[in-house]
Amino acid sequence: MKKFILFIGQIVLTIILSAILLDLVYTYVYSKNNNRNKIEFVLNSNPKEYEVIFIGSSRAQNHFDSRIFSEQGMTVFNYGMSGSRLEESALMLKLMLEKKYVIKNIIIEVDLNISSDGFSNGTRAMYMPYIKDYETIQNHYQSITNYNELYHIPFYRYINFDTKIGFREVLFSAIKKKTSALGIEGFSPLRKDQRPLIAADFSKRSPKRNKSYEEIKKICSDNKINLIAITTPVCSEAINRDYFNHIHKIYPEIYRMEDTVIDDKYFSTCGHMNEKGAIAFTKIVFDKFFKPKTKS
Repeated sequence: MKKFILFIGQIVLTIILSAILLDLVYTYVYSKNNNRNKIEFVLNSNPKEYEVIFIGSSRAQNHFDSRIFSEQGMTVFNYGMSGSRLEESALMLKLMLEKKYVIKNIIIEVDLNISSDGFSNGTRAMYMPYIKDYETIQNHYQSITNYNELYHIPFYRYINFDTKIGFREVLFSAIKKKTSALGIEGFSPLRKDQRPLIAADFSKRSPKRNKSYEEIKKICSDNKINLIAITTPVCSEAINRDYFNHIHKIYPEIYRMEDTVIDDKYFSTCGHMNEKGAIAFTKIVFDKFFKPKTKS
């Protein structure tokens, strides 16, 4: 019986030590890489100064062509992330400021992502390798249901988010395999078009006050950052375009730009513009907010 108990104890100890060792190895690998996603690009790079950054979901990542601004001599980067919600955008902004980034203007996409206070499990996962190193991340996530397990149990975070930060991803990070996530100054153009376009249906969406958007507004106000919140285009066939009217009723400061580009040739899908559409739209945005006003 004593031998059996000793055997079980050895197995348990081996598991615990293995978990601790794997946690250390994975965390070390992620701390040394900055070319696979925009979160590690922020955390593992030197602080930067920008005249303009874009934040939001894939509708920011695919819709704002940074080149339109950089060609005018402006320092710019698109930090939009596919699948990201406003909760993750707020955390990224807080981490940028913690890392001493200097930002003059932020253009934030606020449209379909304001229909809930939800989160993106996939984007949340990419913050997990850094949860023990940044108090900002700890504070941001301390109210989630499994925070204690994620923070205190060795290797649990990597098991829990295996599809995003598990073995395959840590291997690619270790060999410094780049992705297209950083795109063209963060912009990721869509170059394949769905035809015929299938109408996006917003009838089940309902805009509401969003605590993360409110937090972003306060952060910008406290840090003297000019925040420009805008809606971005959807195709003309979209169902229940009245959705955007309700956004404006809740947040009248959000600029209505969902109708600035409507021709089908500019859309990859009904909810995402292709590269031509992004170029056309970004030129409109630049001209509206940044083009020097000519004296009459």
